[in-house]
Amino acid sequence: MLKSLYSPRGMVTAPHHLASQAGLAVLRDGGNAVEAMVAMASTIAVVYPHMNSVGGDGFWIVSDPAKGVFGIDACGRAGGAATPSFYRERGHEAIPSRGPLAANTVAGAISGWEAALEACGGKLPISRLLADAIHYARAGVPVTKNQVSYTAKFQDELAGQPGFARAYLTDGKPHPAGTLQRFTVLAATLERLAGAGLGDFYRGEIGAALAAELARLDSPVRAGDLRAHHAQVVRPLSVKVGAGELFNMTPPTQGLASLMILALFDRVRGDAKVDSFEHVHNLVEATKQAFLVRNRHICDPDAMKVEAASFLTEASLRERAAAIDPRRARPWPEPAIKGDTVWMGACDGEGRMVSYIQSVYWEFGSGVVLADTGVGWQNRGSSFLLDPASHLALAPGRKPFHTLNPALAKLADGRTMVYGNMGGDGQPQSQAAVFSRFAMFGDDLQQAVTKPRWLLGRTWGTMSVSLKVESRLDEAVIAKLRDAGHDVEVIEPFSDFVGHAGALVRDSAGVIAGAADPRSDGTVAGW
Repeated sequence: MLKSLYSPRGMVTAPHHLASQAGLAVLRDGGNAVEAMVAMASTIAVVYPHMNSVGGDGFWIVSDPAKGVFGIDACGRAGGAATPSFYRERGHEAIPSRGPLAANTVAGAISGWEAALEACGGKLPISRLLADAIHYARAGVPVTKNQVSYTAKFQDELAGQPGFARAYLTDGKPHPAGTLQRFTVLAATLERLAGAGLGDFYRGEIGAALAAELARLDSPVRAGDLRAHHAQVVRPLSVKVGAGELFNMTPPTQGLASLMILALFDRVRGDAKVDSFEHVHNLVEATKQAFLVRNRHICDPDAMKVEAASFLTEASLRERAAAIDPRRARPWPEPAIKGDTVWMGACDGEGRMVSYIQSVYWEFGSGVVLADTGVGWQNRGSSFLLDPASHLALAPGRKPFHTLNPALAKLADGRTMVYGNMGGDGQPQSQAAVFSRFAMFGDDLQQAVTKPRWLLGRTWGTMSVSLKVESRLDEAVIAKLRDAGHDVEVIEPFSDFVGHAGALVRDSAGVIAGAADPRSDGTVAGW
């Protein structure tokens, strides 16, 4: 099994190797971890377009030697025209999952890049940070097998969306793997941002072009919505466990669920051994408890009726831990959450560390690729409901619920860890598997990522809500899970269903360890 990679100067990890290399090059040019992440975020939006885009949202957790730990919420709000009547007048009783009507929230990712650079920017110009993304968009990048697979899988529902066929099909079929894929219009957009500044995406020439085309396509997002948008610097949620202090994003993300899973497991783990029945079962049962809270409460923080942090108090955690039966599975399911994205990490020689996640929600988002700018737009707002009584009710200016949640931990032994995963319900579950293996049971970091994982619920287009377990997990453990009442579905080894995880850890001497997921097209890069 592969072991972790180590570096003394700086390190990055991403689910596509060209994004990792873009971040490493910035570090070698004297940039810091935040600047490296902007280079990675822009590059991966070009080279891994089925998973993310500059037309999506993003969330940051940053540990800075001077500023401490902080988060950046770069979530776009629903357009001013996005009302239930807007959809009902067009004959819809629910928000469509694809197309211009699904493109109903502002794309916030680039505002997050801008806010992160304002908070911790270094000396490199924007033109340098976007250089790799511009190059690959103009010169071309080989299409991955992963992209081909998901283009084919969703071609029937996406081919008719504005701009999709032009961007992703050749003679009505997915671009073949290995062929060069170019996004020349997007390259011009990125070049404009490199010269005019990232704010141009919202309040400049690019913003005007985006708004005009969205209006022509009948999206409820308008120029005023773009002009009003800004990312927000926030104080992350946190909770302490035996291994240290965990940090994750505030609502509207499911960061609370990620923290609850590990905090509950820490209280019920007993003398469990790594990857034993007790390890897997108790994490799955902790997941159920966390999802019960998430599914009833998490939404736009301005619309929440209870503080997210109240679920992380010792009294609340004890109550929910007591509801976990160490031998029997709780009846399930609850509604499952779908979503696809990329997680990336970066660390520089000064000890600055970044945990970042960027997404368009479903594969290819809304499926809309804007002709005038080359921007593929997210469908995150399709998660809103038209029922005004729901906590997920659609309203102008409201933030949608997000599966995105980058994680960071300050370990009790002085190390700092950034880690994350993609894939809807799978994000907090893979975070829990990786963190518990590494920080609680002492696994090598790469082994913690590579070893077999599991997922309770639906993700990546599957409708089943079973407990999906990679076939590499010990057969005796799988049998015990079934005996305990879990609806176990054995899936292929190294399955995309469990997402693409990654992690970086920096110790007090400045040595950085890194891991990338063999399930992805990514790598760790350091110097």
